[in-house]
Amino acid sequence: MSKIRVGMIGCDLHGLYYGALMEEHDPLVMRSLGRGQAAFFYFYLHYNDPTLMTAPRVPGLTIAKVWDPDPEAAEIASRIFGGKPVVCERFEECSDGVDLVFIPDCNGDGSGHLDLARPGLKKGVPTFVDKPFANTLRETQEMVRLAQRHDTPVMSLSMLRTVPHARYFRDRLQEIAPVGFGSIKGPGGTLAGSIHTISLAQHVFGSGVEAVDCMGPSELAYLHLDYGGKPDRPSAGVMCNCPSGPTYRCSLYGSAFSEQGAIHSGQIGDFEFPWGAAEVLKLCKRMVRTRQPQAPYEEMLECIAVAEAGRLAQATGRRVALREVFASTPARSSPSSPRASSRERATHRRRRR
Repeated sequence: MSKIRVGMIGCDLHGLYYGALMEEHDPLVMRSLGRGQAAFFYFYLHYNDPTLMTAPRVPGLTIAKVWDPDPEAAEIASRIFGGKPVVCERFEECSDGVDLVFIPDCNGDGSGHLDLARPGLKKGVPTFVDKPFANTLRETQEMVRLAQRHDTPVMSLSMLRTVPHARYFRDRLQEIAPVGFGSIKGPGGTLAGSIHTISLAQHVFGSGVEAVDCMGPSELAYLHLDYGGKPDRPSAGVMCNCPSGPTYRCSLYGSAFSEQGAIHSGQIGDFEFPWGAAEVLKLCKRMVRTRQPQAPYEEMLECIAVAEAGRLAQATGRRVALREVFASTPARSSPSSPRASSRERATHRRRRR
């Protein structure tokens, strides 16, 4: 198959970050222009050669079109990628004549994602939405419902949901099984940061959260995930510690405890994240070719539902069940099936193996 043509809606740091992994570019031009300076930091801190990339490239993708609410940012992105991407005047144009719509988001709250994704989904173009999937569970469900109505896949994953270093740690849980309690230290301060932390917890300890508690000085600062006593999940749940604000440099850690002892992950930070981003792009390629999302919709929805339940728990001082936030969204905004199809679940099981 020829290269997958990508229409990129947004040219923030994550746009340049993912773009550098999929498209040819000049690192010295990247270093000299706007947000490219931050992207350069993640991929080119090599002591001997500033043009030697330290992150994995993902072949088979090419950026065909770019748009940003700041026209100058879109022009800069096009220049970084050799002038090949066409700069669009309207974001709707980014879904014309492409194979994949890619909506990056570094530190946003996801509140505009539904509107940005809608034109491409209606045209039948597979769409990737960076984290957070959307700002609310209602908007997230509406996006999934829209994708299903037009028989078009949509996918949203944090790179922390795919980073191999988290998988390596997850595979060590058997050393102290059964796990009694888990802990994740990650970023917060924005919904984007909190979703990274929640996604890492989902990656290491699994999905199936039933209720949450939340407290702390900032939104979703200390978030406890209760799995309802599921035998293959931490019996006392998982604590997500994310009181710190957004930053371009961050590290996440995981720990697990049981009667057998404790284990702790290594750093999962700036120079591990690109491997997770590369895995996201590989899944995007597979989504385009199979026209199937490469993760169950129920897991994507769960991340937003956990955050929404956490907000309510923090505001009221009580434990909030995820079924409560699902029940509070109008039926007309819910996907036709809130759980993944059997085909989606089979695809996800193969990917996890």
